[in-house]
Amino acid sequence: MRTSEPKGAEIGTMRNSSNPDFSGLRETVWLYAIVVGVVGAGIFFSLYAGARLPPPATVSPHIALAQEGVHHADSIRSSSPTVVAGLVHNASTGLSHLILQLIVILTVSSAVGWVFTCVGQPAVVGEMMAGILLGPSLFGVLAHSAFLFVFAPASLDALRLFSQIGVCIFMFAIGMELDLSQLRHSAHRFLVIGHSSILIPYLFGVVLALFLYKNYAPAGTSFMPFAMVMGISMSITAFPVLVRILQDRKLFHSKPGQIATLCAAIADVTAWCVLAFVVAIAGAANVKTAVFSLILVGVYVVAIMFIVKPLLRRLLGQSLLQESEPTKGVLALVFGTVLLSALSTEIIGIHALFGAFLAGIAMPAGGGFRKKLVLRVEHFSSVLLLPLFFAFIGLRTQIGLLNSWWDWLIWLVIIAVATVGKLGGTSLVSRLMNMSWRESLELGALMNTRGLMELIVLNIGYDLGILSLPIFTMLVLMAIVTTVMTGPLLNLFRDRSLLRTRSSVRAS
Repeated sequence: MRTSEPKGAEIGTMRNSSNPDFSGLRETVWLYAIVVGVVGAGIFFSLYAGARLPPPATVSPHIALAQEGVHHADSIRSSSPTVVAGLVHNASTGLSHLILQLIVILTVSSAVGWVFTCVGQPAVVGEMMAGILLGPSLFGVLAHSAFLFVFAPASLDALRLFSQIGVCIFMFAIGMELDLSQLRHSAHRFLVIGHSSILIPYLFGVVLALFLYKNYAPAGTSFMPFAMVMGISMSITAFPVLVRILQDRKLFHSKPGQIATLCAAIADVTAWCVLAFVVAIAGAANVKTAVFSLILVGVYVVAIMFIVKPLLRRLLGQSLLQESEPTKGVLALVFGTVLLSALSTEIIGIHALFGAFLAGIAMPAGGGFRKKLVLRVEHFSSVLLLPLFFAFIGLRTQIGLLNSWWDWLIWLVIIAVATVGKLGGTSLVSRLMNMSWRESLELGALMNTRGLMELIVLNIGYDLGILSLPIFTMLVLMAIVTTVMTGPLLNLFRDRSLLRTRSSVRAS
């Protein structure tokens, strides 16, 4: 009998456990009903009492301004009586336009970048071409109404700002990945190569301007600003595009990749300084102001390397540098430094991206600190924000303005002059600096990458009235062609060096 009692008790317990606890459920329902009833009654009587209050006698100015915005929004809604019209209106807002542009740009950039990688080109070249395809040259021709809806001129300001922020963040990551300690013992060589890669093609551009000035310069433009812009267009190197090509080809940490990155940085800073002179002359500003800006650039670089960099190391400390995850305070200090540096160089007049690049160089390298930051910013900027930079510049270019065989012949001459001046000049000086022919030619091919940094310079020249539409179009196409040439030229020079090595081994 004693043994049967526990079994019965166990069975009863199992039966009771299978039934829901209705008493607890009732308490929950009653509590919910009381809360909803009391709160609902309070809201109802508060609204009822408030409806009987007299309106304010006077309205403050900021309240009146807010009410005006509300009335304007109500009038917009009332003008869209149908559901379809309301949806169309919602799709036309600034935020909807920006999200739609992001979707279109990222989709097309990924697709075109994948196609270019399949044919042996770096993905960055495909992303650059995607920006051109999304512009008025193709998308605007094939589907003009859709192009105007997606990329409405009034909606491009937000896209422009996002693209500029994206390229600044990317250059900050590149600055952190650049190891100057490996190149410090021979920095004088890179200074010579970097400046030579600017001066030699600049001379070619100025000489070419002598033949193009009469037929292709805008009416009323003096020769000096026209020749200076032509020189810059021949000598510029697309720093972000060059770095992306090196990364895609696994060459960034190689000796030619590090040399090309540093030389391109030196060359582009010099080119932007020259551009500051051009802007000063074209805008009838005081040339002394441009000289003062160049002095500020030198002072700022010295301050970054000898003041900001040691100060960051002290503020962060060894314990913070060795932590597995940077704290919010550390990230706030880092990004505050990036923004202040970018703002400083933008105010000086050489572009915000160089300030971001210098901030990356100034980051402490101990404890793997740079690698931790790079993992957080590089992928986000390169995948999401940098394609916006390519797309926005592509939206401002137009192809199809050349209308005669003579224009196309001049365009071919421009490509030849640009390539001989940049690639040939850089390779020759590099060889004179005791680099091998293979490394010299590879460096020349990399420095010949102009990309969309060239388009920024050309847009500035066009906005200032220095370049006419025909010469502007020729230089844009030249920038695209010289960038596409980079990959095949690297393959050509590398393959030839391998053939020479194999033949020498067989002969021995």
